[in-house]
Amino acid sequence: MNNASNKFRGRAAVTNPDNRFADWHREAADDGWWPEAEDELAPMATELIIDTAKTVISYNDSPDIPYDRSINPYRGCEHGCAYCFARPSHAYLGLSPGVDFETRLSYKPDAAALLRKELAKPNYTCAPIALGINTDAWQPIERRLGVTRSILEVLAECQHPVSVITKSALVLRDLDLLVPMAEKNLLHVAISITTLDAQIARTMEPRAASPQRRLAVMRELTAAGISVTVLVAPLIPALTDHELEKIMEAAAQAGATSAEYITLRLPHEVKPLFHDWLQRNQPGRTEHVYSLLRQMHGGKEYDSRFGQRQRGSGPLAEVIAQRYRIAAKRLGLDKSLPRLDCSKFVKPVLEKAETKSQLDLF
Repeated sequence: MNNASNKFRGRAAVTNPDNRFADWHREAADDGWWPEAEDELAPMATELIIDTAKTVISYNDSPDIPYDRSINPYRGCEHGCAYCFARPSHAYLGLSPGVDFETRLSYKPDAAALLRKELAKPNYTCAPIALGINTDAWQPIERRLGVTRSILEVLAECQHPVSVITKSALVLRDLDLLVPMAEKNLLHVAISITTLDAQIARTMEPRAASPQRRLAVMRELTAAGISVTVLVAPLIPALTDHELEKIMEAAAQAGATSAEYITLRLPHEVKPLFHDWLQRNQPGRTEHVYSLLRQMHGGKEYDSRFGQRQRGSGPLAEVIAQRYRIAAKRLGLDKSLPRLDCSKFVKPVLEKAETKSQLDLF
């Protein structure tokens, strides 16, 4: 596939593999005609699909993540990060984890109303909600749709604690909501940074904010009184792992007060998609990257078991962990975040049209 193709300009994936649930699979074949015609095609536009889900809060019992519920305003992500662990989730929509994941996005226009109903349920018990974990809640289409902001407005109204992770500068738009929540200990914010190398970032995270812009976001959040965690993720062996300390140092200088890291995860279709990206953009490192991943996952390129999937095991994983601990202590990024306050939560009041009593059935 030609990197200069107009069709895939600004996209990390240039293929659209069939998802693993399909009853059939296609195989591309070059008949000599496509490459010439390909350059005449316009860049792929983003297509929006309405998500008709009846709820917005998803619950989990995973022992290796620090929350039991989350909200994802969007499925798919226009940032188009080549390594995104959420790509396989697009298969549940009957779409491809490849180009479809970056260009065919679903959203919940009634997310705020659905959230209000869920929080108002008599049996709802307050616990921190993680916002935008599967895909970025402040990805480019949020600027025009505002789904994430509508969710934040409900959470702020109910004084419900929330933790967010983003790599987008658009989060600054919502400072009017975030600052009061932080003052009440209802907010954790993490900014993810994968690399400080602008060239790698440009091809690996084609529509995300640049690394320097993310550091600027940290400075602005900190100046507004919001504590920020830097999430070095994913840490990619033989490509970005040497930047661990540099990223943490830059984040500390930008005001971050804590740090975490996660190594590269390659579930399902992400493995061949990321391999394809490496072959096109970092061909000399492809086999080295995958060799080191096998060292960290017992001979496999990915181990999905809880406790293993995010950091791996073995000598190389331990070396990375030691480097992280030493740097965190040196930079003062080893502080534990305060527990978010759930005691202030107030259930929302629903309009009459939103409530139905049992008597309405008769």
